[in-house]
Amino acid sequence: MTVILQPQPLTRQTFADFGDVIEMAGAGHYPINQGTTERYHDLADIDVSHESGEPLISIFRGQPRPRPIRLDLMERHPLGSQAFYPLQNRDWLLVVSLAQDPCDPGGLKAFRATGSQGINYARNVWHHPLLVLEPDSDFLIIDRGGPGNNLEERAFGGTARVDISV
Repeated sequence: MTVILQPQPLTRQTFADFGDVIEMAGAGHYPINQGTTERYHDLADIDVSHESGEPLISIFRGQPRPRPIRLDLMERHPLGSQAFYPLQNRDWLLVVSLAQDPCDPGGLKAFRATGSQGINYARNVWHHPLLVLEPDSDFLIIDRGGPGNNLEERAFGGTARVDISV
């Protein structure tokens, strides 16, 4: 049996259970630097405080997966949040779950983000690793470094196959 996920547009409201949408539209902002710059302020709840954590800033370069895009595992970060912001104006996909079994097809939600939208997965939110639609898609990542294991993975198994419609 194959389950096909239909991505819905990413909005603050539809993603609220999973974390934050990082975008300028609708965000609080004010001028700085003698009026030459507009600051879009406090766009996500970055959480790195568990067990002496520290913020890490990285760049990930993602490659598209073969189509149809088949989901193979879900992951979560129990010690901190993980933010992704695209560095190019390219749409991208994300899959999340709040279900007790993160690989249960009935508990999965798929979103299509624009190239001007980032996200911040809240601590412990199950999500699929980065899903991009174009080669060499770069993302600025803010997540937690420090002691402890901050990665848990679960592989899809059983007879159900989960694909994303693009």
